[in-house]
Amino acid sequence: MTYLQILVVDDSLITVKKLSGMLIALGHRVVRTAASGLEALSAYEDYHPDLVTMDITMPDMDGIEATRRIRAKHPDALIVMVTSHGQEQMVLDALKAGAKGYVLKPFNQDKLRDVIETAVKRNIRTDKLQAVIEKTQTPAPAPAPAPAPAPAPGDAA
Repeated sequence: MTYLQILVVDDSLITVKKLSGMLIALGHRVVRTAASGLEALSAYEDYHPDLVTMDITMPDMDGIEATRRIRAKHPDALIVMVTSHGQEQMVLDALKAGAKGYVLKPFNQDKLRDVIETAVKRNIRTDKLQAVIEKTQTPAPAPAPAPAPAPAPGDAA
């Protein structure tokens, strides 16, 4: 996988440190951390990260609403939810809001890598699909007229 610049959003300092350490160990760069959905909106505008890891339950604004708002302004934003067991409905809501995947706490480095790789692949496929759609909707140029046939030998000019 390629190196990504990542925004980590979680109100738990312990989770932020653990997640940041794993992301760095995987070869990524944590460009900023945020402790609420409101902070995430501002940080996204400032850094335009390649990927956001987003907790669901946070003060000020939850991760679902933050995801919805980021994706409304930046449809190409790549967001992966980080959540606890027992929040299945919230995960579904987050996916409907535009998240590209999720990882359940407690998580390990291998699971985190797999979720990020899957989200990146899904995002690339979406981009490729959009390019194909746009290409098929663009009218093809009209074919050039065929050249006039050359006169046959012996024809009078």
